[in-house]
Amino acid sequence: MQYDVIVVGGSFAGLSAAMYAARGRRKVLVIDAGQPRNRFAEHSHGFFGQDGRAPSDILDEARAQLLAYPTVTAIEGRAERATVAGSGFEVEMENGEGFGATRLVLATGVRDILPDVRGLAGQWGKTVLHCPYCHGYEVAGGPLGVLATGPMSLHQAELISDWGDVTLFADGLFEPDADQARVLEKRSIRFEPGKVNEVRDTGSDGLLVRLDGNRSASVRALFTAPRNEMASPLAEHLGCAFNEGPLGRAIVADDKQQTSVPGVFAAGDAARMMHNIAFAVSGGAMAGVAAHQSLVFG
Repeated sequence: MQYDVIVVGGSFAGLSAAMYAARGRRKVLVIDAGQPRNRFAEHSHGFFGQDGRAPSDILDEARAQLLAYPTVTAIEGRAERATVAGSGFEVEMENGEGFGATRLVLATGVRDILPDVRGLAGQWGKTVLHCPYCHGYEVAGGPLGVLATGPMSLHQAELISDWGDVTLFADGLFEPDADQARVLEKRSIRFEPGKVNEVRDTGSDGLLVRLDGNRSASVRALFTAPRNEMASPLAEHLGCAFNEGPLGRAIVADDKQQTSVPGVFAAGDAARMMHNIAFAVSGGAMAGVAAHQSLVFG
């Protein structure tokens, strides 16, 4: 094997995993396609010691610190295939180049599948948001919206009502039952059943949400919970088990980030249902430590 550990994915989870494996004095390769999930956000919030910094700046600094370790190599490109090879693994790049390692860490992330609403994608990470803990504080205190992706969006609206006055835009997907209506009333959440046709940036005021019947509503920000899909097929290629969640799949990993395939570890958004930078870094650290210890103890 050319490397002790290959880490596929060079964002928060992957760099964290690589750092800990490198500190174990192991030869590490990081493969990264340069498409971090939070590339659409100008600022990152809630990550201890880095509040308000641009995600790209945090990653650039972390990458520079990692590459100061002489046993670390980083390459840019997309890993297309991973296979078991003897007592280790082979990773094939999109250009056909291959690399081998005794252990493999998948920090490959997920891709967000946004609702099909005109103007929504252009505001993703700006005034169309997912996590209130990451961005809610900055838009709090005024009218906020939740764009439903299904009946579970009622729970998202309940949570976000702690940050402002919420309208739940059902987008024609469901009507609340009696119990749900009582929840909406208790949390003072307005329910808008109609189809959402467009969202439009209004500058400092936020967003204009256009509805069926030539109606509209203004909000400071619109939260939604898009479905997720794996950003990479490598876990499937290797036969890793998956859990099915309300918004998509996650790679099954134990408390040491070990997947169902011995020698393959997974961390970050691809391996958990709740997503943010702090969780990704924590999972990556555990994956790096566990991968190193598995080389020592078998």
